[in-house]
Amino acid sequence: MNSDTFVLPAPPKEPFVRVVPLGGCGEIGRNMTVVETNDDLVVVDCGLMFPDAEMFGVDVVINDFTYVRERAHKLRAVLVTHGHEDHIGGIPYFLKAFPQTPVVGTALSIALIKAKSREHKFGEIEFVTVEPGDRVRYGAIETEFIHINHSVAGACSLALRTPVGTIFHTGDFKFDQTPIDNKPADFARIARIGDEGVLCMLADSTNAERPGHTLSERIVGEAFTAIFQRAKGRIVVASFASNVPRLQQAVDHAVRFGRKVAFLGRSLQNVVHFSSELGYLRIPPGTVIKIEDVESYPPEQVVVLTTGSQGEPMSGLARMSVRDHKKFKIVPGDTIVISATPIPGNEKSVYKTINNLYKLGATVIHGTDGRSHVSGHASQEELLLMLNLVRPEFFVPVHGEYRMLVQHGRLAVQTGVESENVFVVENGDVLEFTAEYGDKVGKTYGGNVLVDGSDIGGVGEAVLRDRKALSNDGVMMVVVAIDAEEARVIGDPDLISKGVFYIPESGEIIEELRATLRAALNEVSVEALRDVNSVREHIRNTLSRAVHAKTKRRPVIVPVVMEV
Repeated sequence: MNSDTFVLPAPPKEPFVRVVPLGGCGEIGRNMTVVETNDDLVVVDCGLMFPDAEMFGVDVVINDFTYVRERAHKLRAVLVTHGHEDHIGGIPYFLKAFPQTPVVGTALSIALIKAKSREHKFGEIEFVTVEPGDRVRYGAIETEFIHINHSVAGACSLALRTPVGTIFHTGDFKFDQTPIDNKPADFARIARIGDEGVLCMLADSTNAERPGHTLSERIVGEAFTAIFQRAKGRIVVASFASNVPRLQQAVDHAVRFGRKVAFLGRSLQNVVHFSSELGYLRIPPGTVIKIEDVESYPPEQVVVLTTGSQGEPMSGLARMSVRDHKKFKIVPGDTIVISATPIPGNEKSVYKTINNLYKLGATVIHGTDGRSHVSGHASQEELLLMLNLVRPEFFVPVHGEYRMLVQHGRLAVQTGVESENVFVVENGDVLEFTAEYGDKVGKTYGGNVLVDGSDIGGVGEAVLRDRKALSNDGVMMVVVAIDAEEARVIGDPDLISKGVFYIPESGEIIEELRATLRAALNEVSVEALRDVNSVREHIRNTLSRAVHAKTKRRPVIVPVVMEV
């Protein structure tokens, strides 16, 4: 992208703070926000997003770090709200670009980031572990971590105190009055921060369209009780690997009903290891068995915990659903509990997995069936409560699709925030605050960076366009030998077709196309035959027209011209 695409005004001479969401606005995933003052800059979260169906071959989607790179001399730290992939998954890529940056978060968040960073084989990284209530200072920005409820242990809201005022970032949250760890959100501290005065609040908008309150995690425990009482065979529970409270409830019920627990999936085993080590997950001795030993136990004595609640193609549950898992096979009589709801865009994959499980004779309980899942995000009444506790002067809804941000902005206006002080932003919008004003002052790079294998950012629109064409219409390669001195074609053109024709009929069609191509090359002038580029273009045009006339398809044509 041209460096002149985004031109921001020079920052003011007086104290200022800029808030720049680089991801998570208008989408679910890759959450990342920059908070910048005159001399210092911190990053709140750095997540990833999984590719949609149009991103052929792409592994993950991360943020564009250009804004930070242009201000790298001011970069002080990455502050982490919690350990979900959409908030920490991009940190290893960020650390490749900015290796000396401290990463600050609670114990489980840091443990999960360390596990991901080891896969990337970094050197020494400065990790700073904090507890809720702790404060850290980086330059002119002091950040307080405040305990909040979510579907992973150690989730925090952040109060970032700057020379201009306090920026309050809720992180992902809900207000659970009866959490299974008996630690409700720190309402008192949030209210005191509101009393001190908050310049701007950024808040989770995932459930902004959902009326009422989000149910307590304990509801899932009641549902698990009913499921475990009814199930006669093995029970398989699929959830997000990082949903430690959900894992704890599944383990507790396995113990209560005399079942052994097996964990399937590397990411899940990592979370179990670290959360047990840190005391967030409590598993009685003798409860866990190896997945390889499951067949040694009666079906009614087994619970398998796995990943795949979003239908991810290579996840444990998806592979089980097509009997492609080497260590575990679904059999009639198994009960499958999908303890999650589909992330927007994943519905098709999830329902495909569910259909396949039914075909194998399993009983499937999914979504909100029997309340086997509750959201980790605040619904409208909790969002209103947060707004009333914090009482910000300015409000920025984040973490949600655009319609969710708009609805959350309307809720803010209902609680007394001036409508002109509500900024419904897109990724890359730059908000600037001083003692005199707060406004959107420009836009920076906020687009997708695609990770394909070891290639970061090299896959652009042109590559995706080619991959889409290949997936739709296939590819044809044409090899032609030219005698450059005599300006003549040697032998017949060789045609190779992949994904264009139905095999039994392809032989006859290929011969017809070869004849058409031979005739077309015979009509090419002597001067044109001596120009390799001209021959390639002639082959491409001739073959493209001929294939379309016969099949109505437009495959990718790859001409190879050899001069001999």
